[in-house]
This record gives sequence, C-alpha cells and structure tokens, in this order.
Amino acid sequence: MPRTKPHAPKRIAFAFPFGRAFVEDLVHAILGYARERENWVCTRFPERLSPSLDWLQAWDGDGAFVIISTREDARLARALPYPVVNLTAYFPDPGVPTVTVDHRKIGRLAAQHLLERRFRHFGYYGSAGLWFSQLRQQGFAETVHEHGATCAVLAATSNIASGHSWMRQQRSLEQWLRALPRPIGIMASTDLRASMLLETCRQLGLRVPDEVAVIGVDNDPVVCGYTQPPLSSVARDDRRSGEVAARLLAELMAGRRSRTEPIFVPPGTVIARQSTETMAVDDPDLADLAQYVRDHVAEQFGVERLLTVSHWSRRTLETRFRLKLGLPPGAFINRLRLKQAEKILSAEPKLPLSRVALACGFSDLRHFRTVFQRANGQTPTAHRRKLQQQSEAATRRN
Repeated sequence: MPRTKPHAPKRIAFAFPFGRAFVEDLVHAILGYARERENWVCTRFPERLSPSLDWLQAWDGDGAFVIISTREDARLARALPYPVVNLTAYFPDPGVPTVTVDHRKIGRLAAQHLLERRFRHFGYYGSAGLWFSQLRQQGFAETVHEHGATCAVLAATSNIASGHSWMRQQRSLEQWLRALPRPIGIMASTDLRASMLLETCRQLGLRVPDEVAVIGVDNDPVVCGYTQPPLSSVARDDRRSGEVAARLLAELMAGRRSRTEPIFVPPGTVIARQSTETMAVDDPDLADLAQYVRDHVAEQFGVERLLTVSHWSRRTLETRFRLKLGLPPGAFINRLRLKQAEKILSAEPKLPLSRVALACGFSDLRHFRTVFQRANGQTPTAHRRKLQQQSEAATRRN
C-alpha cells in the first residue's frame, strides 16, 4: 500500500520584535501548538527591531502573526496575499483577525483586588489613544463605580518621542499624584507605567502601599521583581492567547474561517506583591499601628503588644480595627503572618516548617499549622506540595 505523501510545510512569519515577556509567552505557545498539530516552518526578520510590517510585502509565505501598532501597518496587513493574525489591541478596527486578552476583564480584576483591600479612592494611569488601555480603564472604572466609588484618570501620550516629552509626562504625573486623596489604590495600564508611578511616589515621599497602592498589568518578571517595592500585577495568560491565535491562523490558511472581530481571551489572575500588600486605612494612628505589625511580623507578639504601643484601651483597639479594617486585631496579625509564610513556602521549598513558623512569629509549629489550615483549607505541607507541582508543570510547558 503506497504511503501518503506528507503535506508541504506551511511557511509562517513572526512579524514583530521579540524580548517583551508577554511576546515570549505568545511565541512559545504558538510554537508548541505548531509542534503538536501543524507542519509549520517559522521565520522572523532577524535583524530588525522595528515592528513595521512592510517587509512582509516581499515575503513569499503562507501566513503570519503580526503586531499592528499603526494605521499604516493595518493597511499593509489587509493587503497581504495570505492570512494574518494580529496579536494586540492598539486600536479597535485593524481590519484583520485579532486575538487579544480580555482587557476590560483585566481592569475588573485589578479593581476587585484593590476593593478587597478596602480602598475608597481609586485612580487609573494609562496611555491616551491606545485601545487596550481604554478597555482596561473602562473595566476598572466600571467596577469601582459599582461599589459607589469614583476613579481619577490620567492618560499620558503613548509616544515618548523626546526627553522633553518625557519630562512633561513626569511633571504631569507628579501634579496628579499630589492632588489625589489618600489612601488610594491606582491601576496602571502596564507594568512599565506602574514602575513610573512607583518611582514618582518615591520622589514625592509617598508611602507605598499605605498611602498609594499600585497594581500593573503583564506580570513582567523583570519589572515586577525589581521595582521598589515589588509590583503587584494582573497576569495576561498569553500562553492561552497564543494557542487560540495559532488555531485561528491554521483555520484561516485552510479556508475554514474568516472573521475580523477580535477574539478576547480571559486573563490570568492577580499576582499580589508588596505594592498592594495593605489594608487601606484613613485613620493615621491606626495606619501607623498596622505598619508596626508589618515591620515586626517575624516577632512573637499578640494583641497585648498593640495595646502597649498604641496606649489604647482594649475596647478602642477592637473597635477601630473592626471599623476600619473589618477584622479584629488578632486576626489582622495572623493575616500578615500567613502572607509571610506563603512567601517563604514559595521562595524556600526545602526550609523546615518549624523554621517557617518561627520566621513568621508563630510560637510553635502546631499553632502555625492550625492557623494556616483554618485560613487556607489545607496544611502548609499540602500548600507547599501544590506549589511544587505547579512549578514542575510550568517547567514541562517551557
């Protein structure tokens, strides 16, 4: 019986610069899909940093993944003789099939994260003229409005063409931050914008996260891990977006599908770090006391220590904690201890649990286990095992 002749490989172009964390995730997912399901030969323009698509006009291929950031690129993409899939949302109508994360949902996740920290004042710092930033702003503002709050907005120009333009943006950001009520939770349209917020807060002497809590988008490890303090961020789930985009391009090249309306892929989750690790408090004395707990969380102490530090009666202490933070002082102390424990369990997977307990201010391992299981529904050992399994699964995907 004669063997079936294999189909000739499809030639696929990646018409954008690599390097950004979300781009790398998209590409890894697309390549993984291609290895498992398609016969693709992938290429990219090797010596070009510009995302312009003009080189695709002379490329003899079967399909391309593009990042359309200008109207001219949209025109070029529409004129190509083969299917393309756009991977971004710089503007709403590029006229070619688009796969992008659900940006409005990203805004809602960020707002919910800050609302859970009992903020009453909110701000959004984004980029003017960029559709994805507008969608994130809409989701964020809609969510805080649903909870009876308002949202201050600063939309900066998206093209920083000169040092002069950069300085204008910086002065505008400083003026905006000075005028905002505090404490306030602010969402930035990207991690890079969030890092600008953090640096400006530092220059103005605003305490993060107690006076200004900041959350970004992209969960870029380079940005989030090296800002001061480390940045909370909404993860995009670009691996899922890449799989959807690869499947769509395969269908388009096979003539099975034609659409230009965007496909929105659900985002990941909020990755909480120190920039939002607070409970908003508009009571200065209570804010100082909450900061004392954070600063001494590794020490063994309880409510009696807070009575001594604050010089309040037990009744006053209980009332002010419950009124402003929504929980009694003992529970607040334990919440911060457990956050510290979760960080250590993630960062040091081989550290004995007895040492984890001591590093979080628990008097003994039994007490630590009891409090942890009551709050998380699983033991510290089970939690650590889950983290290890997630890490191993991520390694296999890579």
